[in-house]
Amino acid sequence: MSCIKIIRAGSMGLAFLLLFSIPVWSDVYRYVDKNGVWHFTNIKNDGRYRIYIRTAKKTPKQYIEEYGDIIRQASKRFGMDPYLIKAVIKSESNFNHKAVSRKGAQGLMQLMPHTADSMDVGNPFNPEENIFGGTRYLSLLLKRFNNDKRLALAAYNAGPENIESYKGIPPFAETKTFVKKVLGYYNIYNARAK
Repeated sequence: MSCIKIIRAGSMGLAFLLLFSIPVWSDVYRYVDKNGVWHFTNIKNDGRYRIYIRTAKKTPKQYIEEYGDIIRQASKRFGMDPYLIKAVIKSESNFNHKAVSRKGAQGLMQLMPHTADSMDVGNPFNPEENIFGGTRYLSLLLKRFNNDKRLALAAYNAGPENIESYKGIPPFAETKTFVKKVLGYYNIYNARAK
């Protein structure tokens, strides 16, 4: 089969998928190997891939609406303020369920792998699992620090051991900024609800 036929067949197949499949909003990456074969993925995990189709990004408001039911369910299950959950998600990932930090934190609430495991999160990129796991973890931190939001948020960012060893918010710029940022979003979400 010639290279042109392969490209034509691949293009027709991609067009068919785009026209007749259930919409899935994710960027598509591709690269052409040395044999002229096109490779496609929605996760850019190899430097050879280049953007092929870029999907429109949703606004945080659209994500809040999309994840609203999950946030309400997690809030109810763990006795948490839903606006605090939203504020953590906004601060951690800006509602990007595929987010990965430089340190390896994953998903909406940026769970580290060991935290995800301890909260029974099998797939940290699954919004429901991530929100439930992150909310459960935050609720445990609030209990540990007598419902002090500032200390619980600092522990969420820097680890509870650091809060205990420093007897308060540790002198880490990242942690101080995180606490301030989350509480700022929390106040905005609370004000909008009234």
